Amino acid sequence: MKLSEHKDLKREILALPIKEKDKLLLRLVAKDKVLTEHLHFLLLEDESNLRDRVAFIKNEINEVFDDLSTAPKTNSKDTLLLLRKLTKQINHFYKVTKADFEEIELKLLMFNASPMKFRFKVHSLTKNHEQLLANYVVKAILIVLRKFEKLHEDLQFDLKDEVNQLLTKVYNSYIEKTATSLGLPKSID
Repeated sequence: MKLSEHKDLKREILALPIKEKDKLLLRLVAKDKVLTEHLHFLLLEDESNLRDRVAFIKNEINEVFDDLSTAPKTNSKDTLLLLRKLTKQINHFYKVTKADFEEIELKLLMFNASPMKFRFKVHSLTKNHEQLLANYVVKAILIVLRKFEKLHEDLQFDLKDEVNQLLTKVYNSYIEKTATSLGLPKSID
């Protein structure tokens, strides 16, 4: 049930005494972990906490892909699993902070750090892991580009090199065919 569909309910909630509203608000917040974290971030944290959160995730991205690059048999299946895990972490960061620029910056770092060329293939009768990775990467980059286009032009300028570096990396890998078929641009101006 959406509150916007029930104008009478909204009006009655607004008419409640402040103590009653506070009780209801606290009960609602306690039921939603992300909302609790978001309110904590809004009310109790500042810019330095945001920088700390970003630095933590950047460090995590670098560690994960450094470990993967030293693995003896890097493959698309492992890369896909790590990308999904890191994307989940970045998405949670965004739900808590609502920091658009930082979310895009982190996703660009993640994709730029991830391998897109593999010496070993995963043999499976049911799944083509290389194609799954290609689809995942291209679709995720398309989402990042849509968010990138909504940023202020000064912020776009700050990320433009990373975006073009990523697009070049994609078009210089086996993912090129998927990128072309899904309409991923080769560069941005």
